[in-house]
Amino acid sequence: MLSILLLQATGGTDYTQLILPIGMGLVVYFFFIRPQQKRTADAKAFRQSLAKGTRVVTIGGLHGLVVDLTEDTVVVEVDRGTKLRFDRSAIAREVGAKASTGTDTVASA
Repeated sequence: MLSILLLQATGGTDYTQLILPIGMGLVVYFFFIRPQQKRTADAKAFRQSLAKGTRVVTIGGLHGLVVDLTEDTVVVEVDRGTKLRFDRSAIAREVGAKASTGTDTVASA
């Protein structure tokens, strides 16, 4: 039975056989490739927009304050008097200016 179906399916030039591979290619592009390109472009724009006084986290998890910038490197102060030099590509993200302490929420009685 299966061999009869396979023999019937191979006959002729049917354009519907191209729909599945093209559809799979579109799914891969829109769900995997395009979002990764967007994340890469956003990270590059963030690293170029770094400024002195910005609190950042490196890809290694080190928190600090940007004190000096060059075209390729960033000097981060991690403690008073302790400054470390990183490549711009090692900066992962910016830390929020204020940490929430929980005192600004109103408790219901």
